[in-house]
Amino acid sequence: MTRLVIDTGPLVAFLNRRDRHHPWAREVLAGVDPPLYSCEAVISEACFLVRALDRGPDAVLALVERGLVDTSFSVAAEVGPLRTLMAKYASVPMSLADACVVRMTELEHASTVLTMDSDFNVYRRNRRQMIPVLMPG
Repeated sequence: MTRLVIDTGPLVAFLNRRDRHHPWAREVLAGVDPPLYSCEAVISEACFLVRALDRGPDAVLALVERGLVDTSFSVAAEVGPLRTLMAKYASVPMSLADACVVRMTELEHASTVLTMDSDFNVYRRNRRQMIPVLMPG
């Protein structure tokens, strides 16, 4: 069974009806059994990006509180591999959130990333493996 790891973009699109990818995000997420997996860095980015929406950050946190998004990934436990990934992709550049998402797919091989970020077509897990992604278009 494929585990879905969600990046910032689909979370923002799901919560923002004016986002051009909102219909895609709603359709994809409607067909997913919770939880989606993510990390605190993604949640932080999403809260920042929806700050102008009425109760935007609260809506992001509610997804975590309700168990729809699992953020049990630990930066502290994975700091070495995260530093390695961020150094390897410094020219992209790779954010901490992206490094966490890539690392999550390394830890759970049967993972697909929900993203809008084309950098995930560049990133590799376990040094050479393409990361399965689901993105609009």
